[in-house]
Amino acid sequence: MTVNVTLSATLAANEEIARRRRAGQRVLNLAFGEAGLPVHPALRERLAEASPENSYGPVAGAAVLREAAAGYWDRRGLPTDPELVVCGPGSKPLLYALLPAIGGDIVLPAPSWVSYAAQADLAGVRSIPVPAPPGEGGTPDPDQLTGAVLRARAQGRTVNSVLVTLPDNPTGRLARPETIRRLAETARELDLMIISDEIYRDLVHDRSAAFLSPADIAPERTIVTSGLSKSHALGGWRIGVARLTSIPLRDRLLAVASEIWSCPATPVQHAAAYAYTEPPELVERVAASRRLHGVVARAVADRFARAGAGVAYPQGGFYLYPDLAPLRRFATSGELASALLDEHGVGVLPGAVFGDAPGTLRVRVATSLLYGEGEEQRMAALSSERPIDLPWVAASLGHLEEALAGFTERRWFAAWTPPALAPASP
Repeated sequence: MTVNVTLSATLAANEEIARRRRAGQRVLNLAFGEAGLPVHPALRERLAEASPENSYGPVAGAAVLREAAAGYWDRRGLPTDPELVVCGPGSKPLLYALLPAIGGDIVLPAPSWVSYAAQADLAGVRSIPVPAPPGEGGTPDPDQLTGAVLRARAQGRTVNSVLVTLPDNPTGRLARPETIRRLAETARELDLMIISDEIYRDLVHDRSAAFLSPADIAPERTIVTSGLSKSHALGGWRIGVARLTSIPLRDRLLAVASEIWSCPATPVQHAAAYAYTEPPELVERVAASRRLHGVVARAVADRFARAGAGVAYPQGGFYLYPDLAPLRRFATSGELASALLDEHGVGVLPGAVFGDAPGTLRVRVATSLLYGEGEEQRMAALSSERPIDLPWVAASLGHLEEALAGFTERRWFAAWTPPALAPASP
C-alpha cells in the first residue's frame, strides 16, 4: 500500500524561502516554527563534554535524562516515575510512535499542527477533526467530542485517543482550564487516552496565566510529551521526552522505538539532562526567550489587526493565526499565501494545511525568525528592553506592514471576484 504523504508543509515552505533568498529575493520568513535563538553556552559545553560517547544507549534513554525529566514534571505538580519516562530524537518521533503503541483512531483539534494528521496517515490511523472552542486553540471542543467519537464508533471504527496542544500551534492560544477539565471528564466517559503535547508549556507569555494539563485531572489516561526545541532553541539537536501512564504502554512504545531510532543521541542526552534540572542560567534564558517571543508576536499581531484582519492575540509560543476573510481578496488560503510570497515577499502557511477548509482565509504566522540573521543580532534581541525597535526587527515589521498594505490596493478588486466563502471554523 502506498501512503499519500507529502513533504511537511513547514519544511517545504522553509526550503522554498531559502531557495528564493539564494536567488537574491527579499523574503520575510514567517512560515517556519523555529525558536530563532542561539544555544546557551552551558548546553554547548555539556554537548562537547559528552561528544566522545558514541555507543548505543538504552532505547528508553539514559537514566540520568529520565530522572531529570521526571524532576521537571515533579516541579510542575505532576509526580513522575522515571521508569515511565521515554526519551526520543525529538517529540515528533515520540508522537508518531505513540500512535501504534496506543492503537485505534485519534481525535485531533481543528486546526492543528500539520504533522498530526500526516503522522496518523503514515501509521494507518484515521484522524477525526473536531473544532476547538471559539477563542481557544489546541483542544477539541468537549461539547462536540462525544458526538464525533460515537458517530465514528457507530461506523465500526475503534477510537482510542484524543490529542491536545498546550499552548497551541498554529493559533498561539491556550485552552482555558475549564475546557481542559471538561475534555478530561469526557475522555473518561468515552475511555479515551489523552496525548497532551506541551512542548510550548514554558513559553506561555503571561506567567500568571492559568495553565492546566489534562494530566492534572486525569493522570491515569494522559500522556504528556515535551522537548527542548522550543524553550531552549535546540530544534536541530532532536531530543524529546514522554511521560507515560503505565508499564505496558511504555513497553509497547519501546518496541516501536527500538525498530525506528534505537536510542536518542547520547551526547545530546547528556546536555538535555542538564537542561531538565533547570539550573539558574537556563531558567533565566527561558524567561528572556518567553518575553521576547511574546513581545514580537504581539507586535506582529498588531500589524495584522491594523490591516483589518481578525486576530486572536497569541498567548504562548511564537505563532498567530490571523483571519484575512474581512479583506476578501482570495478564494483560498493557498492563493492568499502564494500572493503574499510572490507579490510581497512574505512567507506564511495557508490554514488549509492545518485542517481548515480551503476557503477559510486564515494563515499561520511564525514570528521567531524576526530576531536577526546571526548570533550577535539574536542575542541583542534577547537582551533588549525594546526588541521591536532594533533596526533589523523594525525593518522586518515594516516589510510586513508594506505587504499587508498591498492587500488594500484597488488593483486586487479589479482582478478578482469574491466567491461564496466557507464559514471560518472556530
